[in-house]
Amino acid sequence: MKKQFSSNVMVGRKNEIEHLETIMKSREAEFVVVYGRRRVGKTFLVNTFFNDHYAFKLTGLAKNSKREQLANFTASLNRYGDGRKFTKPRTWYEAFEKLRELLESKRSGNNRAATKTKRVVFIDELPWLDSRGSNLVSALEHFWNNWAVTQKDLVLVVCGSATSWITRKILKNKGGLHNRVTQKLFIRPFTLAECRDYIRHQGIEMDDKEIAECYMIMGGIPYYLKNLRRGASLSQNVDEMFFAEHGRLDDEFDALYSSLFEKSDNYIKVVEALSTKNKGLTREEILKATKLEVNGHFSKVLKDLVDCDFVRYYKGYGSRTRLGIYQLIDPFTLFYFKFVKKYGHSDKPFWQYQIGTRTHDTWAGLAFEQLCLNHHQQIEKSLGISGIITQVYSWNTSSDAKDKAQIDMIIQRADKVINVCEMKYYDDYYTMKAKDYADITRRVKAFRDSRKMRCAIHPVLVTSYGLTHNKYSSFFQNVVTLKDLFH
Repeated sequence: MKKQFSSNVMVGRKNEIEHLETIMKSREAEFVVVYGRRRVGKTFLVNTFFNDHYAFKLTGLAKNSKREQLANFTASLNRYGDGRKFTKPRTWYEAFEKLRELLESKRSGNNRAATKTKRVVFIDELPWLDSRGSNLVSALEHFWNNWAVTQKDLVLVVCGSATSWITRKILKNKGGLHNRVTQKLFIRPFTLAECRDYIRHQGIEMDDKEIAECYMIMGGIPYYLKNLRRGASLSQNVDEMFFAEHGRLDDEFDALYSSLFEKSDNYIKVVEALSTKNKGLTREEILKATKLEVNGHFSKVLKDLVDCDFVRYYKGYGSRTRLGIYQLIDPFTLFYFKFVKKYGHSDKPFWQYQIGTRTHDTWAGLAFEQLCLNHHQQIEKSLGISGIITQVYSWNTSSDAKDKAQIDMIIQRADKVINVCEMKYYDDYYTMKAKDYADITRRVKAFRDSRKMRCAIHPVLVTSYGLTHNKYSSFFQNVVTLKDLFH
């Protein structure tokens, strides 16, 4: 097959590129949904991979009328019409019929067999096209079911940041598009390793600990990393991006949530409530904190936040109740509520003044725990258990227990071993002291006694650089460092 695409300037996204390459080799029509949060790099991935080899491309207009969207659609038809001029359609049904005419003029070879080239259609920001009463989805259903699905050389790629819209209207459509999507790519933020590659690609020098702290603030979002200024320290960049008047990411928080969710105010209320409790809240606790009504919309808000990877839903280890915990795990949102919203803008270097203070160190310790949770697969690889089925939990004693105890990360393994992870964010090697040893052994014992366990428990230290050898250090069966998290 003639290669029509290029990925030689792409940083990271190895799995996504391999997925797209597989799609391009398909012998059937493909309906591909690319979705994920704002600024995560969806459009860049698609455009870079296909290298502008489109039979048709359209980008929706934000907050525009149906008439304006159709005018934009017509302009794209004419742009790809090879000199043919299309008149403006009155409805989306007419618009997709004209798209069919355009694509039929670009038919390549024998459609009954595998073709040498593909007709690629890319509709970016699809949710923006769906103005009130537009019948967009119904027209798209008709276009796909009546014609496109029979075109073995056709690849239809739709994309959008409004993840809740994409999920509800396309992926979980209960009408004519039910089970019609053939491939989906959920684009996640960069891992630590991808952050390092991207930062270096930008010509910026940072050591692993600085990159980790950058992730703890920005969460591996390529657009945020792109705003790092070469020649400035990380703390200077944070001040310029978040705390300076008219900073580079001044209005990003509101834009992020309004682009992802309808009625974004309720979503913001939920994440703000969750930001006050590091380990998360139950559904009832969220309702009490937000004062939202108990209805289907509230359930949808929680589900959308989980689906978008802003919130983690889990049950404590060994929990026999139906009460799950919702935990905010998006670093950018956590940082926003902890500092940006609380302290606002300043003409002074706010974040630079925080470095080394108790406020910074307390935040960094908690943020590092989230980083470890988001990279549990790298921890498992370092432990040599990647091939073993695992589940990740948290655990704490009951609310009425006299001796409170908590473990933030437990890896339960199918080989009957449990890894209890202790996470310590330090500027140097971590040195276990007598009081630290007493505390962690107490918590591990409480954990074992609470479940009356007979299986092996292996304590694991996850820390920045390593563990100082002393009479307490042998307590840990394994030590995982930042270097391991960059795998």
